[in-house]
Amino acid sequence: MIRFHLDENVEEAVAGGLRQRGIDVTTAKEVGLVASSDEEQLAFAHAAHRVLVTHDADLLRLHAHQFPHAGVAYCRAGTRTIGEMVRALVLIHDCLTIDEMHGHVEWM
Repeated sequence: MIRFHLDENVEEAVAGGLRQRGIDVTTAKEVGLVASSDEEQLAFAHAAHRVLVTHDADLLRLHAHQFPHAGVAYCRAGTRTIGEMVRALVLIHDCLTIDEMHGHVEWM
């Protein structure tokens, strides 16, 4: 089952929306990763077998350079409402497995 980790660029309300639907999610603030590097965020999510949710295009570059990760759900900042992000993440959660997400970027 997919679990998510939201980096500090993603609104906290997204985590709340996922939790209301029974989905396991952590945030950078909760795990002490505020102001951490992209590599640290990705490494944490990878070690915890969590898909990293981000608005940060730099993480796409890390993916392109084959930095190991358990999956990235990317949404360009300002293109989706909180509700749209929650619905997209619920769809990822319901339709994909953690194995399918491993090393994969899902665009929202």
